[in-house]
Amino acid sequence: MTTPAQDAPLVYPAVAFRPVRLLVVCLALTAVAVAASWYIGSPLFGVFFGIGLGLGLLNAMLVKRAVDAITAEDHPLKKKMALNSATRLLVITAVALTIAFIFKNNGGLGVVFGLAIFQALLVLSTSLPILKKIRTQGLDVLDTDSKARDEGKLS
Repeated sequence: MTTPAQDAPLVYPAVAFRPVRLLVVCLALTAVAVAASWYIGSPLFGVFFGIGLGLGLLNAMLVKRAVDAITAEDHPLKKKMALNSATRLLVITAVALTIAFIFKNNGGLGVVFGLAIFQALLVLSTSLPILKKIRTQGLDVLDTDSKARDEGKLS
């Protein structure tokens, strides 16, 4: 008998998430965006772009906190993580779109661009170290408990 997907246990792989490094990159990108937008005559676009990057970083931090809390439970469920993600993304999207709408004539759309760029930055910053590790060490998909169980060391 199979378990329905919404009741299946949540399995979350370890990810190379470094929020301090992302913060430094976000600050550097914000400085570049402010300078570039100042040069073209819309300095607030760069500021709103930085706010979008900040919202993206906040989202990533909240994801990590939620994953740590949910996977620490005895029986973590995907349904709980999905509900958490949907709520968090709804709130962050509503904040970003509200800022973009209120400041539409002053570069408020930069918030949405900042969020989009942060997502690409997050994917790159987490996948490149993993790909590098796979390239150097090979693809070892079995964890140590599974190997020990297969070898008869665990029951």
